[in-house]
Amino acid sequence: MEYNNNLNRTLAKLQSFPAFIRGFMRDFAIGRFVKFVGTAGIHFEKMTCNEVAVTLPNRNKVQNHIGQIHAAATTLLAETASGMVVGMNIPDDKLPLMKNLSVKFIKRSQGQQRAVAILTDEQIKQIRETDKGEVNVTVKVTDETEEEVVITEMIWAWILKKK
Repeated sequence: MEYNNNLNRTLAKLQSFPAFIRGFMRDFAIGRFVKFVGTAGIHFEKMTCNEVAVTLPNRNKVQNHIGQIHAAATTLLAETASGMVVGMNIPDDKLPLMKNLSVKFIKRSQGQQRAVAILTDEQIKQIRETDKGEVNVTVKVTDETEEEVVITEMIWAWILKKK
């Protein structure tokens, strides 16, 4: 993995922890930085420059009135996966910004949900090498039956940070 930014460097430091605690420490570190993610209890299953996979258990604190994961929590899960895959690639001198978020609910979910966000090599190159731009991040959200529960469009932009 290329350590091109603070997120990559922080995750690399966690590799020195014993394997049994690494996932907890990753979830804890990201949850402290992005507090809403920590509050919801999102688990970071996989984090690479090309793919981020996150899961959200169906627990009381994220449920709606019928005992399923709330629509806002599903949206948070998809947004988190897409934002983190952009975050794995964006240089420290750039600021990521959500430009458009669209979520179409297509099926009632059952149990835990999983979101997987993917960037192509071309998209990664664009994020790393251009000062300003935008990218449409592919995100697939499934439930415990492994069926897709929403169709998403997540467009992330970036700009140079002001000095």
